[in-house]
Parts: sequence; C-alpha cells; structure tokens
Amino acid sequence: MRKRRQTTAILLAMILILSMLAGCAGNNKGNEPSNTAATEENTAKPEGNGAAEEDSGEKAEAPIKLTFFDKNTGDAFNNDVAKEITKRTGVTLEIQQPTGDPKEKLNLMLASNDLPDILLMDRGGDIVNKYVAAGAIIPLNDLIDKFGPDIKEMYGDILKKTRHSDGKNYYLSNWYGLDRDPVFGMNMRQDLLRELAPEKADGGQPFTTDEFEALLKKFKEKYPTIDGKNSIPLTLNAENMGALLGTFKGMWGMKSYFEDNGQLKLDVKDPRYKEMLMYLNKLYTEGLIDKDWAISKQQTWEQKISNGFVFASPGAYWDLGGPNTALKKAGGGAEKQLYAYKVVAPGTDPAATTFGPRSTLGWDAIAISKTNKDPERTMKLINFLASEEGQYLLLWGIEGVHWDMKDGKHVPKPELVQQFKDDWSATAKKTGIRKWTWFIKNGNGADGTPYDMPAKYDRAKDAQIATKNLLDSVWDTSPYDNLNPEGGTPDALIYQKVQDILKQQIPKIIISANADAAQAAYDKMLADLKGAGDEKIEKIINENYQKRLELWK
Repeated sequence: MRKRRQTTAILLAMILILSMLAGCAGNNKGNEPSNTAATEENTAKPEGNGAAEEDSGEKAEAPIKLTFFDKNTGDAFNNDVAKEITKRTGVTLEIQQPTGDPKEKLNLMLASNDLPDILLMDRGGDIVNKYVAAGAIIPLNDLIDKFGPDIKEMYGDILKKTRHSDGKNYYLSNWYGLDRDPVFGMNMRQDLLRELAPEKADGGQPFTTDEFEALLKKFKEKYPTIDGKNSIPLTLNAENMGALLGTFKGMWGMKSYFEDNGQLKLDVKDPRYKEMLMYLNKLYTEGLIDKDWAISKQQTWEQKISNGFVFASPGAYWDLGGPNTALKKAGGGAEKQLYAYKVVAPGTDPAATTFGPRSTLGWDAIAISKTNKDPERTMKLINFLASEEGQYLLLWGIEGVHWDMKDGKHVPKPELVQQFKDDWSATAKKTGIRKWTWFIKNGNGADGTPYDMPAKYDRAKDAQIATKNLLDSVWDTSPYDNLNPEGGTPDALIYQKVQDILKQQIPKIIISANADAAQAAYDKMLADLKGAGDEKIEKIINENYQKRLELWK
C-alpha cells in the first residue's frame, strides 16, 4: 500500500511538472523578442517584387546607413518620402553635396580615394570614364542579375545602350527614356500675337520663316515704342547659344551633326546651317534683332523681356519662367506672357523639324563605389527606387497622404497640386516629393499617369501650348551623344580649339553688316576650323559613332 501511494505521488508530481513546462512554452510563443520575430509594422518590404518578407520566410534585414553623393541636392534625408524609403527598405541615406563645383569635388574624391557608397554625376563628359578607368566604381551586371528584376523591367534596352566599351554597366541612368516634353521654340507674346496674327495665336499652326519675318516687321511698325522705350521685335540670349542655335536649327530640321554620304561632319558644314545663319543676319541687318544681344548677359536678356517691350525670343519655354511671372504680375493676365510656337524653314516638313532634342539615355549616372561595404544591400535599395512602386513614392509621395488610388489610377491630392503651383521648391523640400530624383524614368506608369506628377500631371499653360505646337519635333539625340575625343588627350585640345572658333565666329556672322560680309565671315570660319584640325575631330567622331552602333547591337 505504501509503495502504491509513493508511486501515485511521484506520477502526480511528474504530471504537474510537465503541465508547468507546457504552460511556459505556450507563453513564450506570444512574447518572442521583437528582434527575432518581426511584426508586420517593422518588417521592410523586399525590393523587387513587392511581396512581403514573411511570405518568403526571410527575416527583416538590419538597418544600415549609406552615404550618397548627389550633385543635385544637399538636403538632409529626413522628410516624409525619405522616412518612407527607410521604412520600406531599412536603409537610411546620408546625402553629400559640394558647396562648389560638383566636378571638382568628384575629382577630389577620386584622387583621395575618399568615396561615398553611391555617386550621382553627369552622364556625359569625362567624369564617368575617369571613375571607370580608376576602378573607383564597380560593374553592376551581376548585382542586377541577382537583385534587380525591377531594374531590368523598367530600363529594358537602356541597359544595353549605357554599357561601357568593355560591355559592362557601371552606372544606371537618371531621367532615362524619351521625354515627350518639347524643348526649344520661338517664344512670342500671345496678346501681341492675337493682334498681329489672330488665326495662329492659340497655336497648332506653324509659321514659315517668311511669315515670322513679316510678323516681326508688323510688330515694329505698330509698336515702335512701348512705355516710352524702343521696342524689340526679337532678342537673343548670348549666354545661352545652345538654346539660340537649337531653336533655329530646329526650323531647318538639323540634328547634332551633318550626315554627308554616310559620314558625320560638324553641323556648321551643312548647307542648311549656312542658310540659317544668313537668315539670322538678314533679321539683324533689318533691325529686327536686338542690336545689343551679342554683348548682353542673361540677366539683361531677362530684364528686357520682363519690362514688356520684347515681342519674341528663341529658347526653351521654361527659360521664360522669371520674365513671364513678371509680365503676369504687371497686369494683362496669362496672355501677356510668351509662349512657344513653331517656325518652319523653306523646304522643311513641319513634322521633320527638330526643336526637341532629348536623349533617352538620361542626364545623370548613378554608380556604386568600390569602397561600398554592402553592394548587395545597396542594389536592393536601388531596385526598389527604380521600380514602379519606388518611382511613384519618389515623385508622388505616400498613398493616403499625398495621393489616392481611384478607379485604378493614381490621383494626387488637389491641395498638393496647388502647393506645387504656388511654391514648388518649398513643397518639394517639405514633403520630399520630387526632392530625391533618382533612377527617374520619363513617361507614364502602368495606369497611364505620368511618373513626374509635379511637372506633368496638371500642366501649366506654357507647357500645354509648347506641347500643342512642338510635340512632333521631339527627337532622340542618344546615337550622337558624347562622340567627342576623350578628355585629357591631345585630340581633346584640338576639339576645344574647334569649339572656341565656333563660339567666337557664329555671333560675328549674325551681326555682320550685310549679306556679303556674313558670307565672308562664314567662309573664314570654315577655313579656321580646317586649320585647327576639324577633320581629325570628325574622324574620331565617326570612329566613336561606329563603335557605339556596334555596342548597341
């Protein structure tokens, strides 16, 4: 009997102990430390396919900080969009930006080997080639293959076109893909145009060069003075010769180079270029172009337009932002502003004009440095930012805060759209929307809304009229981009001499006393170019062009 009681007591004790242990185990399941069982709130979404990490069984990655040299902005990474990027990726960025010339800072960092984790620099020019040659930035191909599914989908053929000569990708483009926004045009005061050519004031119908010349004369006759000051039919910005010549080249349908029997030559050798310069000289000798334009600074150019006695000026429509604002404030409403119209040269198809040079390869290059200690994690971040989800975050903000999804489309908050119209810079700085412009793709997302909400969603009148008049003049410059000799070489010095001759001689041709003098100045320019060695430069340009076409196959 005693043994049975002892056995029973032992069994009861064992059952009690086992019950206590089971209870402890059950309590632990609901109270695991947060660092081993991440909750939905603190689990970062994986970059690439948008699926939750818990679905794949992966643990949330530890937070990290990366340094990012961005020549375009030096703001602290602490606004709403920045915080959301960190929330979704676990990555905090320390933004670095120079106080002076970005190129000087990039050269200094390269020389000292004091490199940030990520660099944003000009895609054109020599700086990228310098970094590649020094081994300062790493090839991205393997990282993209492993961690960049969204990069491949978004960039597509651009990845092939931005390869280095060794066939590797060392950077990802920024603002890539064809931007359908027009660039250059002949900007004219709409209120005055409504008086002088009412049938074309609302746009949609191009002017011929003869019609434009007659229009300038008509303006001068009707308005010899405005507010007591001599009126100016056409003023030019001597500090922005690219915009000036780009506009007039657009009238004749000229591109980056003159293609002659399959060979690329300097554009000034195109017979149409000479015709263009002679047209400009004619306008000047007839008193239709501002006589002081060649010695005026940009500020003077802006002041003349702002004061209301200028009828027209060539260039990008957005360059007139300051003067147009001044004209609007002075009274007369939106019609008192200058808008971009199309002027077409004799023998040129209006649809073959080239007012809109745009490179599908983008403006900037974003690369990972050799000193980056976690390139895999960096590529995961890049993949997220480059994805459609990342693009809408960068350029639209946060769903429910800055925009809503309605009927399958992104719809921005009306107050946000107005805030960008009222004060673009302050709104971007506060919200972070369009503050971090990285891996930006031009065009529209899957739902048809533009990626670049602030600039493209609710367009201002100047952009609407430019699009109406000049949309069909947009063309892709990428086959001709950066074909010049490599910097730091003897050939680069020859190229610089060629550029100096063009810079000095073209204004002289325009302001020549008469057509004969303009012809003589043009002939002298060609002779000077030949003496400087332009044919050697053209040989290099053609060699680089053929290499590019081969690389793009």
